[in-house]
Amino acid sequence: MSAATVAASRSTTSSSSATAATPATVTDSALVRRAVKAAALGNAMEWFDFGVYSYIAVTLGKVFFPSGDPTAQLLSTFGAFAAAFLVRPLGGMIFGPLGDRVGRQKVLALTMIMMAAGTFAIGLIPSYASIGVWAPVLLLAARLVQGFSTGGEYAGASTFIAEYAPDKRRGFLGSWLEFGTLAGYIGGAGLVTLMTALLSADDLTSWGWRIPFLIAGPMGLIGLYLRMRLEETPAFAAELEKAESERPKVPLREMITGQWKALLLCVGLVLVFNVTDYMLLSYMPSYLTSELKYDETHGLLVVLGVMALMMIVQPFAGALTDRVGRRPVIAAGCVGFLLLSVPALLLIREGSLLAVGLGMAALGLLLVCFTSAMPAALPALFPTRVRYGSLSIGFNVSVSLFGGTTPLVVTALIGATGNLMMPAYYMMAAAVVGGVAVWFMAESAGRPLPGSAPAVEG
Repeated sequence: MSAATVAASRSTTSSSSATAATPATVTDSALVRRAVKAAALGNAMEWFDFGVYSYIAVTLGKVFFPSGDPTAQLLSTFGAFAAAFLVRPLGGMIFGPLGDRVGRQKVLALTMIMMAAGTFAIGLIPSYASIGVWAPVLLLAARLVQGFSTGGEYAGASTFIAEYAPDKRRGFLGSWLEFGTLAGYIGGAGLVTLMTALLSADDLTSWGWRIPFLIAGPMGLIGLYLRMRLEETPAFAAELEKAESERPKVPLREMITGQWKALLLCVGLVLVFNVTDYMLLSYMPSYLTSELKYDETHGLLVVLGVMALMMIVQPFAGALTDRVGRRPVIAAGCVGFLLLSVPALLLIREGSLLAVGLGMAALGLLLVCFTSAMPAALPALFPTRVRYGSLSIGFNVSVSLFGGTTPLVVTALIGATGNLMMPAYYMMAAAVVGGVAVWFMAESAGRPLPGSAPAVEG
């Protein structure tokens, strides 16, 4: 059964009127499950790379940025990490409109290929000791390929799931996208943790660090296979039918100026979502090791435990957003980060395993308020005609300016001020911005996506 058939509108007529009722899209549960799996796997691969890069940042600093100052090495490594985010808006401006033009499925297959190639290439780059300055140059080039491809990944994956999901279950199904994020991160971080425990420091620096990056090749092929088997979303298929089978042409200007209010809300929501996300999942492992001199292996295991806890809670929180709404859940996260960031970081700085675990768990559970709600809330900001393009632009601009730069900015702030509480203050500032965005956003739970017919379970 094709997506077009599954999405066929079922019109009913009223006994007292000749006017047809609003047609509804009837979803196919098997297609929905396949769409969720394929989208989540791509996100898992993206974050597998981020997890590996963040957890092995100290080793990468030694391999690619030789220096007598460990802080300078870490800054250089996170600088290359942040550079990838500078090209994400460019990727979003290309892949997003392309997804609204040729379809979501084709673009998501392309981004999967590019992500896998960029990550795999990092594992093949010779060290600074072998080829000198070309080593960090090639690392930067590979990171730019990754950043460019991810410019179309999250917006496309969340759009794909949102347009396949029935209205009453969009939060639950969308939450599996971030479940994939956590699974990828745990996979990458867990592999680094295992290697750190089994390999000597010399072996890890000479060859061991390459293994996690080389694994991206086979993972990418699996993800590509799953995405190539998918059909186009019912919402996009209906958009094509409205255009009389011609590809819809939407100027880039319309995606920006025509959606400026929604874009501002998107930037604010993504800011609090990604600053807190990257702070906890990307920066904290290095913070524990470099700033607090915490035992590296134990620190990694604590963060892995927190992510496992988040995975368990994630689907339940997603279902909660379908019942009580996205706005209350996101607002609770903003208030929580505003009030609890300082106490949580003070617990982490106390240094004992129990205190670090409790502080990290508190931040992780607050983060679930965003990871569970955003995959459904963000696509609902935009109409179908421009959803992929506008969401890609807003999402990637915010991530590039605020999310991906979080490790670099916080490391620099600590270096400049000597204040180890900077991570808490940064999260609190992000929570204020996110709270303002939540105040102005409309509730979308249980409602059709803008520009799309109601979607019901078949």
